[in-house]
Amino acid sequence: MLYYLFQYLHREFNLPGAGVFQYISFRAALAIITSLIISLLFGKRIIRYLHRKQVGESVRDLGLEGQKEKQGTPTMGGFIILAGILIPTLLFARLMNVYIVIMIVTTIWLGLIGFIDDYIKVFKKDKAGLAGKFKILGQVGLGIIIGCTLYFNKYVVVRERVPKEEITLERRNSNIIEDIRQSENVLYSNEPQKSTKTTIPFIKNHEFDYAYFIKWAGSNYHHYAWIIFIPFVILIITAVSNGANITDGIDGLATGTSAIIGATLGILAYVSGNTVFANYLNIMYIPNTGELVIFISAFVGACVGFLWYNAYPAQVFMGDTGSLALGGIIATYAIAIRKELLIPILCGIFLVENLSVVMQVAYFKYTKRKYGEGRRIFKMSPLHHHYQKKGYHESKIVSRFWIAGIMLAIVTMVTLKLR
Repeated sequence: MLYYLFQYLHREFNLPGAGVFQYISFRAALAIITSLIISLLFGKRIIRYLHRKQVGESVRDLGLEGQKEKQGTPTMGGFIILAGILIPTLLFARLMNVYIVIMIVTTIWLGLIGFIDDYIKVFKKDKAGLAGKFKILGQVGLGIIIGCTLYFNKYVVVRERVPKEEITLERRNSNIIEDIRQSENVLYSNEPQKSTKTTIPFIKNHEFDYAYFIKWAGSNYHHYAWIIFIPFVILIITAVSNGANITDGIDGLATGTSAIIGATLGILAYVSGNTVFANYLNIMYIPNTGELVIFISAFVGACVGFLWYNAYPAQVFMGDTGSLALGGIIATYAIAIRKELLIPILCGIFLVENLSVVMQVAYFKYTKRKYGEGRRIFKMSPLHHHYQKKGYHESKIVSRFWIAGIMLAIVTMVTLKLR
């Protein structure tokens, strides 16, 4: 909103300083500062309100150290995160940008599903919460909306690099080549294109087209790429959203991990939406994705601000209101900037947490069927509870998981050049 206001003041009245709002870096800085202020100042008020309403966590007895002390800690603190994300985005982002719209929809959609789940647990006293099939149905519904928007919306396009050997010939015969920055020799086609290409890590000329899966369909196979693309979007959003939800088991783990992932995605969005950096890194240039930096800045600020109250010992839990939204935001953001195949690396913490549960359940069922007695791979799943059972303090577990997350973020960044 403020973006459009100051653009108007700059254009109509030439107001000194108003033009600075056109810069993504300036608005991103404002977004992260505003998000931190909202989380820190209003977070305490929200916690007090949750206390008054007795919106406390009902903790199952899992035999873990310090577990009983968590009983009654306010939950549904994800509202702090959602406010910290949405308010700065509405203030400083270009709201007509299609990528900003889908991120706002994702945040509200999954936040609402998480809220319903928390509401049933807290106020209806049903520990099971929202039935799993309804959660999955909601995630699939969002995946369909996001997939269809990214595939069919006319503003979701890429600009292909022009091979160097074609530059002279193309310039001689037509004017389809635009030299964005002559000094940097940045050359992209003037024609934006619809594309289902995405980035493959560690591979030179590292782009993969989902349409290749249906190449057998004939010469017009690109017209049917949505058959592959949309299911992939649904799978990624569902998996990452549930991964963040599972990771949210001890104080500060999901919040800190999400902040690390968010900061990395912000850098990837910035270079993908900037012709100079995209040319230097030899990556796909995606017009208008630079605006996503404002959103992810608010996201990181909200996570860091929430950590003020969520770090051990937690004064509030985010609940599914926050965790489902965090995972969905990360997944949708990665898909929008064509970096979803980096998720297994960047979101490695979410991945191993998910796998630990799948492996534990599968092995238990297998051994029970084979030996008549269920056996376990881990002392307990998800993985962070395994280390708690081994006697590690949860603050040490969280710190080490954060370190692992930072290392994975660095490896993710390295893939831009290591091919």
